[in-house]
Amino acid sequence: MPSVKEYTTKNKPTWCPGCGNFGMWEALKRAFSELEMEFHEYSMVWGIGCHGNGADFTRTAGFHALHGRSLPVASALSLTRPDLKVVVEMGDGDGYGLGMGHFIHSVRRNIDLTCIAHNNQIYGLTTGQASPTTEHLMRTVSTPGGVLEEPVNPLGLALAQGASFVARGFAGDIPHLTELYKEAIRHEGFALVDVFQPCVTFNKLNTFSWFRERVYKLEDVSHDVSDRSAAFELSMTTFHEMSCTPDECRIPIGIFYRDDEMSTYNEGATGAGTPGHVRAREVRDISELVRSLG
Repeated sequence: MPSVKEYTTKNKPTWCPGCGNFGMWEALKRAFSELEMEFHEYSMVWGIGCHGNGADFTRTAGFHALHGRSLPVASALSLTRPDLKVVVEMGDGDGYGLGMGHFIHSVRRNIDLTCIAHNNQIYGLTTGQASPTTEHLMRTVSTPGGVLEEPVNPLGLALAQGASFVARGFAGDIPHLTELYKEAIRHEGFALVDVFQPCVTFNKLNTFSWFRERVYKLEDVSHDVSDRSAAFELSMTTFHEMSCTPDECRIPIGIFYRDDEMSTYNEGATGAGTPGHVRAREVRDISELVRSLG
């Protein structure tokens, strides 16, 4: 079984000191190690953003996709390589902005993959513009007068579209996040883990201390993870004003909903016959095809 350190490459992380990405990275490596995942048993896909730098630091066979396009790549990988556990990492601006259409369709298809969203509620890589999840009225370099629209509710969107596994984590609680990752990876189907990942450089509101004063674990209350309506109602509690006190806004983390019996898109796609990665091992004579192209 690989140790946690063995999931790391020789490249030194370039994230800002104190960035929430460090906690998420550590939790994922721990999850892989505790699940005893060998390097040939999983693959990863990243989008564009600070999170995408993890492609340089994480030992895996993977793909660094274009901005907003990580889910189509991961979906194709999951369908053509059903022998792999596919983990895709995306940012809030990346996956919930330019990639929002891909997000909705991946959810409704119930593609068998684990989707980890780095939600720092700001565009960190491009120096602090408002993202789709930035809080209402928050001032940023792109919204000096404050954000006018309400933030996107990714958990609510996923639940409304029929997601089979929806969870939220916090980068400041690595043991809890590790367990969420393990459950998501074990799940057969589309598993969303949206993670509050404080940006210490450009988001001075949603800090580690701000979240620690407000988050609570669903495991500590009587929440039924099989109740989609209750999960959707919980997802709406994310919306709050910037000035709310810890007593006024409590933010749930943990598993909101799961359905381990829902059929996956991958199961339906098996009707195509032998998977492509297996067919590719067969020796084929393509000389006639080559001549026809000449």
